[in-house]
Amino acid sequence: MMFPQQDAENTEIDPIQFFTEDITFLLEDENLVREWIMKIINEEGQHLVALTFVFCSDAYLHNINIEYLDHDTLTDIITFPYQEPPNIEGDIFISIDRIKDNANSFETTFENELRRVIIHGVYHLSGYGDKSEEEAKIMRQKENHALEQWNISITGSNQ
Repeated sequence: MMFPQQDAENTEIDPIQFFTEDITFLLEDENLVREWIMKIINEEGQHLVALTFVFCSDAYLHNINIEYLDHDTLTDIITFPYQEPPNIEGDIFISIDRIKDNANSFETTFENELRRVIIHGVYHLSGYGDKSEEEAKIMRQKENHALEQWNISITGSNQ
């Protein structure tokens, strides 16, 4: 049985943490986002060990992309898994700059695009890929389902 992580003062540490690097950003509805992520993880039959989200700039994520993945491109998300499914443990880096640009390009809100990318990382840690056309299709379906679940949790209905 997993016991919640505790800090030096023996207080429980949430297994889903949010941080920023080199930007000023505050995630709205942090506790609702945690509950939503947990709901999706549970639906997938996975077990949450620990998730760390790091919100950062394009430059910060670009450097990680070059250093760790040898990709000299901008990206909206990089996921580092530390366990295999069904155990979910990893770091998820998200570029807030990319989220803003993508929201504009895809004609959606910043908040919707951010939630899509957050849950995209969770699905990667759950074993879903997006390299092939078929994988990308399944990933998009999963993301859309998760966003519907978000809307239900916020409004109490799926309208």
